[in-house]
Amino acid sequence: QVQLVESGGGLVQAGGSLRLSCAASGRTFSRYIMAWFRQAPGKEREFVAGLSRSGISTGYADSVKGRFTISRDNAKSTVYLQMNSLKPGDTAVYFCAAGGAFGPIPRRPNEYGDWGQGTQVTVSS
Repeated sequence: QVQLVESGGGLVQAGGSLRLSCAASGRTFSRYIMAWFRQAPGKEREFVAGLSRSGISTGYADSVKGRFTISRDNAKSTVYLQMNSLKPGDTAVYFCAAGGAFGPIPRRPNEYGDWGQGTQVTVSS
């Protein structure tokens, strides 16, 4: 099991940027695929971006492709989500997740076993 703590959320105007961080502790961070999900009020949790153990392979939701970038620093046991050109539709609670699957980066929440508590991102128009 790995413990995850997100930070970096907040209120930003449309067109602005935020950088989310997720610090991991517990088991060896480099063993895990890492991902960001988000959940808006009344909606299901949805995949935003994922990253392989090495950081070489990535996957993005179509809605954020070209605007968001996921990265990781295995030496610091931290995964990041750089969010640019933010839109009001990006408003949600953002969750960091760790998974142990092999193969393509999973996009379903039930494929991840460990989650952070979430950080709120609000984009005003």
